[in-house]
Amino acid sequence: MRWLLAACWGLALISVSVAPDPEPKITQKPRFYGVTTGTRVPICCLSDQGRLAPRARWYKADRHGEDEANRREILAGKMFTFYDDHPQKKYVLLQRARVEDSGVYFCRLNGTWGPGTAVQVARAVDLRQAEHRSKMKDGLIVLQGLLLAVCIAAVLLRKRQMTQMKESIYEEPETDHIYEGLAIESCGGDLYEELSVYAQAEETEAPWE
Repeated sequence: MRWLLAACWGLALISVSVAPDPEPKITQKPRFYGVTTGTRVPICCLSDQGRLAPRARWYKADRHGEDEANRREILAGKMFTFYDDHPQKKYVLLQRARVEDSGVYFCRLNGTWGPGTAVQVARAVDLRQAEHRSKMKDGLIVLQGLLLAVCIAAVLLRKRQMTQMKESIYEEPETDHIYEGLAIESCGGDLYEELSVYAQAEETEAPWE
């Protein structure tokens, strides 16, 4: 029985000794930055193991979940500075953030990717200028409202004038011009004598009958 237990313990020790090292866990701090233009942005990459590569590799992507092949590697220069002196902490420093620097930054240590740090860069806002623009916008809105009211009033006035003109054209006269017949007094004597020729008694027949 003792020999059996010793054999089991020996097999367990052998399996532990030949087991592969667990994959290191990589974390990044912070996970999100919201800054204005011109701000310095440091990003830290941490590992739970002491055996790290001499330097970390940094990449940028447009969004989380983007394929690793589409992540663009960042190189040290005027915009980015790398700090790899600490054995378990690696840093990248974005010197002066610009709007186009917005994105997700990933570190890579010993072939393992970090979770990523999202950076959102917005333009700095001048409060005085913003207030001035707000007042200008309010003034333009009021002016547009007044112009619209004037245009509507002009259209209504024009319509009213056209209606009055039509009514004046077709207005009925005050006196009724009905033909009342030809007055005898207004005719000359000769005309009266000519008409009297055709005057016949009721019982007599007309010459043409």
